[in-house]
Amino acid sequence: MIKKFDSNKARLKRHRRVRSKISGTPERPRLNVFRSNKHIYAQIIDDINGVTLASASSKDKGFEGRGSNVEAARKVGEAVAKNATAKGITEVVFDRGGYLYHGRVKELAEGARENGLVF
Repeated sequence: MIKKFDSNKARLKRHRRVRSKISGTPERPRLNVFRSNKHIYAQIIDDINGVTLASASSKDKGFEGRGSNVEAARKVGEAVAKNATAKGITEVVFDRGGYLYHGRVKELAEGARENGLVF
């Protein structure tokens, strides 16, 4: 029997492994990334209190362009950084969500770094 490799299952396994080691605190919340085939999402989360402090995605109102390319990922990174700095958040822990630090995930991180987030 031929078994098909489930890449999302492998990603979730990597994500669980990473999440066992990092956690967001009120002083240094977690910047979480989720990417789908059509869009990319970013949230800044305080895991101790269980609240989302800031978020941005390629589905937000006023977002222009396709949500599935590196330019969109950079714009989402810039938007989440601006939302976070408006709420007084400057330092975060980066959670790549089990994805490789490459392509859209890397562009989102660089866009957030250029707009004031430190990680």
